[in-house]
Amino acid sequence: MNNCTGPRFNFDNSFARSLEGFFVSCKAEPTVTPELLRFNHALAKELGLDPVAFDSEDGLSIFSGNVIPEGSEPLAQAYAGHQFGGFAPQLGDGRALLLGEVIDAQQRRRDIQLKGSGRTPFSRGGDGKAALGPVLREYLIGESMHALGIPTTRALAAVATGENVYRETPLPGAILTRVAASHIRVGTFEFGATRGDVDKLRELADYSIARHYPDIADAENPYLAFFEAVTDAQASLVARWMNIGFIHGVMNTDNMTVSGETIDYGPCAFMDRYSPGTVFSSIDHQGRYAYANQPVILSWNLTRFAETLIRFIDPDKDRAIELLTDTIQRIQPLYETYWLTGMRSKIGLSTEGPLDRELINELLLVMENGHADFTLVFRRLAQALRGDSDAVRHLFEEPDAFDIWARRWRDRLEQDGMPAETVAQAMDRVNPIYIPRNHKVEEALAAAVYQEDMMPFSALLGVLSHPFEEVTGSEAYAKPAPITNNPYRTFCGT
Repeated sequence: MNNCTGPRFNFDNSFARSLEGFFVSCKAEPTVTPELLRFNHALAKELGLDPVAFDSEDGLSIFSGNVIPEGSEPLAQAYAGHQFGGFAPQLGDGRALLLGEVIDAQQRRRDIQLKGSGRTPFSRGGDGKAALGPVLREYLIGESMHALGIPTTRALAAVATGENVYRETPLPGAILTRVAASHIRVGTFEFGATRGDVDKLRELADYSIARHYPDIADAENPYLAFFEAVTDAQASLVARWMNIGFIHGVMNTDNMTVSGETIDYGPCAFMDRYSPGTVFSSIDHQGRYAYANQPVILSWNLTRFAETLIRFIDPDKDRAIELLTDTIQRIQPLYETYWLTGMRSKIGLSTEGPLDRELINELLLVMENGHADFTLVFRRLAQALRGDSDAVRHLFEEPDAFDIWARRWRDRLEQDGMPAETVAQAMDRVNPIYIPRNHKVEEALAAAVYQEDMMPFSALLGVLSHPFEEVTGSEAYAKPAPITNNPYRTFCGT
């Protein structure tokens, strides 16, 4: 492996400088015949990079792991985590490598990470590689979430390695270049707490505050303020998931960032028909991470985070627990506030009314009983305001139940006193017409993996990049999957 004098990242690697003990230095495994499948020009510009310089053979050498870019200090981060409720004291980046950090065009610090680049000291017997399908899924879903306005890690590049990885069957290998505000997780704090080094754990907390929440550094109790800030960011994030019908699928504590970004798109998926008990992950046999359970798991995970901070909150342990418990008890009301605000906008309400929650929950019940598509119902409500009520009525197996609700809805809208077209336009700005429909995602991935055809992926990505803008000729991307007796299942990809 060689050092690179080509495209420059201008790294400034604060994690490597500041947090010895939370990482192990290592290098990517070389690839023989890599191919650059996708490069994100828009994100490159956002990061202050030269897109032309990186969308090249020199860029391919970096994104394939064959060349260490100038200024890089490659490392695998250490973390622990509660996985499906059970604690694993050491996990870490088993197939990921942090190349370094850059300061983007808006002066934000961003991680540049390879995912699928080979074994690390944390691989736990795995090969450290990634298959092409999961890499493209993460690229697709992450960029879709970004377009939907949901905080997320993003994809800078996808590379085919030219080698097979072995899961149940041989599959083409790939490497994702992932960009994040950071990769510090609740599990990172659990790792520090488990080792009992108070000074190191405090360094991690101080670093995280300085990096993500610098405004609270001078707070009266900065560590309590830190917990409150992470709580707020995560409550807002999960509310946005719920507003859009997104199911993460593996809400382990090692998949919850302190930055409030969505991370690790393994068994994730979007609902078609509204059903609060929806589970897609093939390994979530008990439905722990079902759609409706995500707010509950939010509180559970953040409570695990709070446990790592007790000693920094107050010298009196009982007082520290009291202060943290007070914040924990506010998580669900905070989430509900974010959720309700989002749902109000989805049905066109511009003011707050005392019966809004009841009105929204009634719609969700009618959707559930009527087996209606979550995304299309909200999108077509705007058409009803424009005089085409049939567009949304036909989504329900029992349209009469929707009609009863719609009369209440129209009465509530009249209280706001806004012109119908103004309301409809506002609704179109928050209710997407295009989401990553599971069957279209699978079609795109199958074409890429088994036919070496990236065109369906590119077409789908193009549509998802503008989710609120209806485009003539793209009708197929808005349609739910055909009804079958076989439930959709997702897999972790490791």
